[in-house]
Amino acid sequence: SISGEKEVFKPINEGAVGMYVCGPTVYSNVHLGNCRTFISFDLVFRYLKHLGYKVRYVRNITDAGHLENDADSGEDRIAKKARLEQIEPMEVVQR
Repeated sequence: SISGEKEVFKPINEGAVGMYVCGPTVYSNVHLGNCRTFISFDLVFRYLKHLGYKVRYVRNITDAGHLENDADSGEDRIAKKARLEQIEPMEVVQR
């Protein structure tokens, strides 16, 4: 938490929780790190539902527009993979 202390969870809107989680990395094969994210947030989602919250769980499904490094420079990851494999970007995503 921002306070650095353990706090009681209080949703912004009473009875409802919104979750946004980054989805799979689609420019390469799935790996254990991808699965950890899915499992972790699926557990949080299910626990919040169990507690009676209405949960809106959103996650993106592509890395379109994500660049090679965190400095917002370099080539788009999907475009680079497609260029290296000499295929269309959509073929990378669909695979």
